[in-house]
Amino acid sequence: MGELANCSRCNGLFLKGSSTVCPECRKQEEKDFQTVYAFLRRKQNRTATVDEIEAGTGVSEWQIRKFVKEKRLHPAHFPNVSYACEKCGASIREDRLCDLCKDSIQKGLDVQERNESLEKRKEEEREKANRTYYSW
Repeated sequence: MGELANCSRCNGLFLKGSSTVCPECRKQEEKDFQTVYAFLRRKQNRTATVDEIEAGTGVSEWQIRKFVKEKRLHPAHFPNVSYACEKCGASIREDRLCDLCKDSIQKGLDVQERNESLEKRKEEEREKANRTYYSW
């Protein structure tokens, strides 16, 4: 059984299932998707940017980028459609982060791992130095 939730678009109450929006907003999203997809299927519009799609369809930029993020619109078919990196806001076509942010995070993790390894070695050396051996 679903739980009671507020729609992320209209803030109305609904029983939450697999969607984060109420059935009415879901219908509107589907209608918006069909509008955008029909626009992009026309040969002259296949290379349209998000701003051009928004102007041509009346569907919000946020909703268009959400369709790309959900992989309902594939950037391979529509080369100028993208969305923002979740860290820096750069325009990307796949994943959640741009390559620069991924590299930055990976370098930070590598540094942290090296620091932890050094701390562990120092702790082990201190333990060895503090051992007392008894001989009978």
